[in-house]
Amino acid sequence: MSGAVTDAPLAKTPLHAQHVELGGRMVPFAGYEMPVQYAGVVKEHHAVRTAAGLFDVSHMGELHLTGPEALAVADSVVTNYVGNLKVGRAKYTASCNEQGTILDDLIVYRLAEEEVLVVCNASNRSKMAPHFAKHADGRCGFEDRSDETALIALQGPKAVAIAKDAGAPEEMLSLRPFSLLTGVDVGGVKVTVARTGYTGEDGFELFCANADAPALWSHLMEVGAPHGIAPAGLGARDTLRLEACLSLYGNDIDETTNPIEAGLGWVVKPDKSDFIGRAALEKVIADGPTRKLVGIEMTGRGIARHGYPIVDASGEKVGEVTSGSPGPTVGKNIGLGYVPVALAEPGTKLGVEIRGKVVDAVVAPTPFYKRQ
Repeated sequence: MSGAVTDAPLAKTPLHAQHVELGGRMVPFAGYEMPVQYAGVVKEHHAVRTAAGLFDVSHMGELHLTGPEALAVADSVVTNYVGNLKVGRAKYTASCNEQGTILDDLIVYRLAEEEVLVVCNASNRSKMAPHFAKHADGRCGFEDRSDETALIALQGPKAVAIAKDAGAPEEMLSLRPFSLLTGVDVGGVKVTVARTGYTGEDGFELFCANADAPALWSHLMEVGAPHGIAPAGLGARDTLRLEACLSLYGNDIDETTNPIEAGLGWVVKPDKSDFIGRAALEKVIADGPTRKLVGIEMTGRGIARHGYPIVDASGEKVGEVTSGSPGPTVGKNIGLGYVPVALAEPGTKLGVEIRGKVVDAVVAPTPFYKRQ
């Protein structure tokens, strides 16, 4: 996930009217007017952890590759091995440049024998759409369907029960993580549904036509009410993903970071067929990274925020906080940041400079939160 403020006129998702009606506080995000919160970030966070939350993520990009070579084209552009994806399966991955730094983090879905869906971050769509189009040229079909596709995320321990009450078929309810179905009827709306998310909780992401999104959203909110469902905004999405240590593009990863130092080495498969950035990443793996993205727990009073300096025991700056906030579920002030490898072991004492004052912190094991 990623976001950026822009001066251009803001786009609206198909669910804009629903957000306004629910009292959502709208803010600019990745070129869209999006709800940052409704009842409050902490309330929405706890709703997702204990019951369920409903998120509008229609700002995300949906890039389709079609034809016999669609999967091979995708495989050449991403670091993970997606060439063996079976129909109905998905994988999280990164896409790198030749220098081995991260253009975007993505999920690649195999919708059919000759159709692949790549979901990219909203703020990177203008970069990733032409990138995939260039590599598809002459090999397979390419279409950016982002503007005609809505995406709703139903997340939380009650997600399956809510989906059942919404009329979802058993084959959807029993989907494994990173599996998907196409042409599923949920409350009279045809959706493509995946067992994926960005909260650290169980749940579903439902793709549908723009025109169908309001009806699907309203139906899920209605049947979810007895289960404690809450509409959830970008604020809660951020605190939820931070507790689960899911990277945010533009903060924790970008074109100055590589997947190895970012803790994403598990999505780099240098032994597969050639892909963009392979040689550079093989060198990083062979030499070892010089820094690592680590979890930070504040032991002194203060909240680590993006951009705050990280210092070692002697007070020397050794890095910067990439993400930070209170963790409502874990009950601690937490963050992420890059530090030299020698300081990356859990238990290492650090400091975070907050408004000119160094506040005690420690490298913490990650993820901060993992559902049982």
